[in-house]
Formats: sequence, C-alpha cells, structure tokens
Amino acid sequence: MLAHALGATLLGLDAHPVRVEVDASRGVPSFELVGLAEVSVRESRVRVKSALAHVGVDLSEYRLVVNLAPADLRKSGSGFDVAIAVATLACLGVIPSEPIDGVLFLGELSLSGDIHSVRGALPKVLGARQRGITRAVVPRRNGTEAALVSGVDVRVVSSLGELVASIRGEHKLAQATVPERPLPAHYDDDLIEVRGQSAARRALEIAAAGGHNLLMIGPPGSGKTMLARRLPGIMPPLTQEEALEVTAIHSIAGLLSKSPADVRARPFRSPHHTLSEVGMVGGGEGLRPGEVSLAHHGALFLDELAEFRRPALEALRQPLEDGTVSISRAHGKVTFPARPLVVAATNPCACGYLGDGSDRCGCTRDRIQKYRARLSGPLLDRLDVHVVLPPVRVGELQADVRGESSAAVAVRVAEARAIQRSRFEARETSAPTNGALAMRDLKHIAALCDRSSRLLATAVERLALSARAYGKVLRVARTLADLEGQTAVAAHHVAEAIGARVLDRRPTTLHAA
Repeated sequence: MLAHALGATLLGLDAHPVRVEVDASRGVPSFELVGLAEVSVRESRVRVKSALAHVGVDLSEYRLVVNLAPADLRKSGSGFDVAIAVATLACLGVIPSEPIDGVLFLGELSLSGDIHSVRGALPKVLGARQRGITRAVVPRRNGTEAALVSGVDVRVVSSLGELVASIRGEHKLAQATVPERPLPAHYDDDLIEVRGQSAARRALEIAAAGGHNLLMIGPPGSGKTMLARRLPGIMPPLTQEEALEVTAIHSIAGLLSKSPADVRARPFRSPHHTLSEVGMVGGGEGLRPGEVSLAHHGALFLDELAEFRRPALEALRQPLEDGTVSISRAHGKVTFPARPLVVAATNPCACGYLGDGSDRCGCTRDRIQKYRARLSGPLLDRLDVHVVLPPVRVGELQADVRGESSAAVAVRVAEARAIQRSRFEARETSAPTNGALAMRDLKHIAALCDRSSRLLATAVERLALSARAYGKVLRVARTLADLEGQTAVAAHHVAEAIGARVLDRRPTTLHAA
C-alpha cells in the first residue's frame, strides 16, 4: 500500500514543499530512504521506528521505502520525522489517509514519541500558504511563531500518540495562537545617561532617522559602545511585515525563545571581533544566516572594527550595497535579506590615545598608517556618517546638565521615518528609508540649488570623494531636511552632510567648517 504526507524544506528563506511517499510490503525488514536526503534526514529512520513502537506499531515484518519528492531537491534537518511517521501509519492502515491530505506536518521525533520543535517553522508555514495549503500541524514549541501566519489553520501537538488520536477523530488538537503582547515601550539603555558627545548624539539620530550606517572613531572610554547600545531605543518599532521577516530569519537560526512573538523589538547584534567570514554573512552546514542577516531591520554593532578579520569585513561590502547576501556553495545557493543599520567603532590608532590631548600616544606615523590600513577604502565608503569622539572630560561627567532622553529623540526619528515612508508608499522613491535610496530617486527628492551644488562640487574635488560618497552625502542631506520637516534640501543640510564624511579632523559638531 502506498501513502503520502506533506513536509517542507528550506533554501534560505524560501520554503519548498516535499511530498513524503511511503510504500510498505511484507518481507525482509528494512527501511530505505531516498530523495537526496542529508545525514540528519536519513537518521530519521531510527527515530521513526522507535517512536512508532511506542504507539504500538511494529515494523519488524515490513519492508519500507520512503521517497522524498522532488528527488533533485536537497533535504536537510530533522523536521521530516512527523511527516514520515504519519505517512507510514497511513500506509499500514493504522490511521485513515483522508484527514492528512493537504496538511503540512513539521516536527522532530524523540525515541519515545515526543515531538520536538524544529528550525524554520515560520518560513515553512509561510511557504505553504503561498502554495494554497491552509492547514498545518507543528510542535507545541513552534506554535506561536507559526500562528503569526494568517490564513493557515495551525494546530499544535506534543506527541505522536496525541497526533494519532486526533487523526482518528478521538479528539481535536489545540489551535496555535499568538499571545497579546504590548510593543516595548522603552529600553533599559537611555541616551539621557550619555554625558557630553553632542556630535556623536547628533550622528546617532541621523543614522536612526535615515537608516544610515555609522562609523565612530574615538579613544577608549569616549562612549562609543554606550552610544551604540542606545540606538534601538530611538529607532521606530518594527512594522508587522518587518517583524514577520525578522522572526523568520531568527527561526531558521534557531534563536527563538519559548515565546517567539518576542521578536517585536529591533534586533541588536554585537559579534566579537574574532568572527569568521561565515559567521558574518552566513553559510556553513545548512547555509544558515550570519550576523548581517540576524541584524536585519535592526542594528549590527561592530566594536573594535580594525580588529575584525579582513575577509569578514570585506564580505560586508556586497550586503551593505544591495541589502541582501547571496551564498553559493557546491550543494546550493541561498539569498538572505541583510539590511541592518551598521554601527562601527574603532580607535584612532593602535594604542587608542591619538589626539586625546595627552601625551599617552606613542604610535609612530608608520604604525598609525598600518593600523588604519586594516580598514579598506571601499568599506569605509559604504559607511554614510563618520564622527570623531573626543575624550569625555571630568567636568562633563560631574555636571548636572543632561542631554535629551531617548524618548525625545525617538519622536523626531519617527517623524522623519514617516515622511520617508509616505514618499515610498506614494511611489516617489524605491525604498522606505533614505539610506537605501537609489541615485535616480535623489535626482527629484534631493535636488540641489546652485549654492548647494557648488558646495558639494567643491567638497568632492578637495576631499577626493568617490561617486558612492557623493550619493551618501545626498542621502544624509535628505535625512537632515526630513528631520527639520523641510521639503527642499538646503545648503546647510549639504554642509552638515559633507562634514559627516571628514575623518581627518576632530569636530565638535557635524557641521562643515
């Protein structure tokens, strides 16, 4: 007798349906599994046989052949266990085949028949919906994330025995639900705690308002890390679409907690500088997402930028430009979204004390140049805003005067983002944030007057700015105008944007001198 059930496999964020076909015949006991299955899938034979034995099904008299179709699509992971077990039970006549038609089954079996959670449940259910599948059965631990997909009746299950009873009509499985949870109203880290550093605070606001990548240069203790950790607190909350995309990426990486709906705040990733190239952009076994994708729609903080491995940093160049990362390996190619707001921090020299007003720096010119050469020009060119942080003086630390709170800055950022989104929804631009705009968009939303054009042309010539840097200046200038609620980009917006590209001086503001 032949029976089948429906499973799914992932290539990046794209889910592909897999038809699990099982044929059983009496004879020499065996369990064959075909269909380009990787080791983790082939091992399901052991788990399925043991789990079936615990629900009273003995396979010792049967020759089983399991085919995962299409056969030319590579399958990986342990998520096929439940689909194989259900198809086997239907093949042996233990359960009726009609109730399992058109139902997506996900889950990993334990030897005792318990059903454990799997990676990528959310994108798999999303892919099923796109192909007209309206019913799914997932492990209880995956229920919350799967329930985020509207239009699919998602049921949760804890054991194979419970699933068998429900298919026989003895009881109904519970429906997966998303618990009501308020959006995060505040973050523990607040800008009001930052003393001094007015230029860096301004740069952080610009970065958040327009989605611009930021580079901070300053001596140890100047507040680079402190500022970076306060970035999510001034960024707008994730939209429903963004939250779904972020949750899907984290689901693939296996980073969701018991309550996957917790991915309501923008992610903040801060990898150590020993991170490999694969860790940065993704890859490895199963072609999983890297840090640049895990920080999608959030912030990727690269502390001690010059200490990162050169291949890992250079691998960032394509994602920063395109907003996606494509990984090609011998056994497949996947594409992950990768549009985080990158915040990088580095010291001005190897010892860190160059230009801090003291005589502590003993670096020679050659040593300074060698240290700065660790960061390539093309990579720095992709960071929109550059700011130099001076040391924080004792008087600033002891003063009672405080800067604005994150909540106050977040209001201005949200207003600027709303202006940009309205242009995007009106199809005036190709992206919802200024940092991702194409040059063709800038021609009509960031048109310059004669004075601004001359100012920018002079800056390009004197500062040897590249064509890419020219576009970055226009994008930042557009964001500065949005922060002021201005329709046109004025000369002082361009001047401030130009000042944000100058690295070889220590400004107290971002305005051009």
